[in-house]
Amino acid sequence: MSGTEPMVIRQDRGSVTWLTLNRPDAMNALDTDLLGELDAHARSVADDPAVRVVVITATGRAFCAGADLKAVLGAGDTLNPARMLGFERQAQATFTRVAALPKPTIAALNGITMAGGLELALHCDLIIASSQARVGDGHTNYGLLPGAGGAARLPRVIGPTRAKYLAFTGELLTAEQAMTMGLVVEVVPPDELEPRAEELSLAIARRSPSALRLFKQVIDDGLDQPLQSALRLELLATAEHLHSGDVDEGLRAFAEQREPRFTTMKENDD
Repeated sequence: MSGTEPMVIRQDRGSVTWLTLNRPDAMNALDTDLLGELDAHARSVADDPAVRVVVITATGRAFCAGADLKAVLGAGDTLNPARMLGFERQAQATFTRVAALPKPTIAALNGITMAGGLELALHCDLIIASSQARVGDGHTNYGLLPGAGGAARLPRVIGPTRAKYLAFTGELLTAEQAMTMGLVVEVVPPDELEPRAEELSLAIARRSPSALRLFKQVIDDGLDQPLQSALRLELLATAEHLHSGDVDEGLRAFAEQREPRFTTMKENDD
């Protein structure tokens, strides 16, 4: 890879933005520069009304093999706790920004996904995977703990017992095993991963931006609330959405037996 080539490539395909991790020679391992580029792209797409869905994938044979330990450790390969903690804080802040995007996100796992790579995927709304992908935590293989969501988010997705199994053993699952656990929603042949991610993202992008944003918000916020509080959040979101304009368009399209033409989020808010 050329030194001038970006570590995260942004490609806008209509209303879907693709962010591709681009350190294939390093198995797309995370360092401060890659995290910085990913964070900048997340900031850019967050308020872009033209972007309705974000797909995160990678070049090469790995989605992301975790932290680039040589880069994080620095000269001498000697542990510097402050340096390591600073890296973990940057990773957590970047991944949190990805999770907070007010539009659906899809992680398309093209290969090995472990440690920080799994943490990044866990911050996306949906995960699809190539049948060649291998997925696991792996922190304990090197005497490490996660700092960017591995211990906090993984049990919320697959349950505490399965999360502990992956944490304690460091085992890499096949894509099919990850789907059985509920971590991955679809597994496709390697040459179908990108077409399937594009098909899925474009289908989602045709939905109401207001409904997508608020549905995501209510699900994420409601998970940590008692049922009655979550129900109140639903009603508040519905009250907001009724003023978006998308409800009127959806009902008109139904009456006229045509596909709805939903507005962008910016137009909804005006």
